[in-house]
Amino acid sequence: MPLYEIETNGHIVIAWGEDEEKALDILYKYYPSEEVVRITKRPRDAWVISKAVLGIKGKTDTSELARECLSKAAGDKVHAIRLYIQESGVSLDEARRIIESNIVYGW
Repeated sequence: MPLYEIETNGHIVIAWGEDEEKALDILYKYYPSEEVVRITKRPRDAWVISKAVLGIKGKTDTSELARECLSKAAGDKVHAIRLYIQESGVSLDEARRIIESNIVYGW
């Protein structure tokens, strides 16, 4: 199944779809108010992000819970932090660090 790169005003979303319409359906499922700036069919079936370009060094600190909170909050960082605190019981500073670090890894 083809891989599509969908650029909006706020995000770059990578989605699989049988065609552009199906890929856009995935975008609008999670980001219903996003405006599409560009959609490109990728030439390969994998997407690679350079950690160096993102400024990430060493081991990453990904969290399934943080990604779920970001998803529930539709990318709203402050709301995701609140959800993470409720779910995990960690401090505000710890929740902020984990949510922010997972934003750059993609969710």
